[in-house]
Amino acid sequence: MIETERAAPLDAPRPAAGLRLLLVRLFVRLGVLPFLLLVAVLVFASLSENFLTLRNLTNVVRQAVYLLIVSLGQMLALLTGGFDLSVGTILALTSVVGASAMAAAYGVFPDLPWLAIALGGLAGLAAGTAIGVANGLGVALFGVSPFIMTLGMASVGFGIALYLTGGVPVYGMPREFGEVFGFGELAGVPAPILVAALLVLAMLLLVYRTRLGRSFYAVGGNLKAARLSGIDTRRVLLTTYVLCAFLASIGGLLLTARLDTGEANIGASMPLESIAACVIAGVSLRGGVGRVENVVLGALFIVLVQNGMNLARIESYLQTVVLGLLLILAVIADQLRLRLMASLRARGTQP
Repeated sequence: MIETERAAPLDAPRPAAGLRLLLVRLFVRLGVLPFLLLVAVLVFASLSENFLTLRNLTNVVRQAVYLLIVSLGQMLALLTGGFDLSVGTILALTSVVGASAMAAAYGVFPDLPWLAIALGGLAGLAAGTAIGVANGLGVALFGVSPFIMTLGMASVGFGIALYLTGGVPVYGMPREFGEVFGFGELAGVPAPILVAALLVLAMLLLVYRTRLGRSFYAVGGNLKAARLSGIDTRRVLLTTYVLCAFLASIGGLLLTARLDTGEANIGASMPLESIAACVIAGVSLRGGVGRVENVVLGALFIVLVQNGMNLARIESYLQTVVLGLLLILAVIADQLRLRLMASLRARGTQP
């Protein structure tokens, strides 16, 4: 009887071990983002009483639009096992070319502002997408490393933007451009947020409902296997970088409307921020893993952290340090997650 009473506590369930297993499974399934988001909300809410107000949260969503759009394109590059370091330059070149063309057309047709907006918008999209075409051709056809190709094009595009403007902002665009696409609203929802929502919906359909979307995952998961299965891997890689640049160009036009000027210096931090948003959201640097809805949350998280640090009056120099540390933490968490996933599968346990 005494032996039975002593053995009972050993056979009883241990709450600490069960909680630990639950947290491990949540981490494997959801990634590090929910935990980081919870910590960020608790920390910044304690530092500033304005952090969780409706006005501030609405402002966060508005500010996150540009990073979100660029991150959607960055996700495609990461899914295929690469990345795009030229997205910041694409924003700048789109802004400069679009604003210049728009101002020139408006000067010729002052009574047709929407024609000027259309011509300038098309010119900006074409300039930005051209960088993506060059990236895609280099990576897909000539086998250049995405790091070298996109880094080189980032330098080329930035040089072109500075040459076109001499470092001077471009003015003279139609007033309607900024009023509608920068500060306009539809049913109380800001126009940039509506554009971002439509792009997210389009990405959900593309990635999850089309053959091309499945090809992104296949190419990133195993390039040789994808080629042997009949996938035109060169076409997929070319399409990836063209779409990435096209999305970044849309973000560049919206940011130009917000600033009401064409700038050659915008988007300098966008490569780091977009990669951080994707990696924190669980998009693997090895390719083949990632979800659109998580990237949306990742972009919101990055802007939320920046907003919280601004409210807490943390210097901008230190903010870049925090962003870099978050990226490193996300990469470490990604590696740990892969190991835990392999360990659970080896034990025959479902993550």
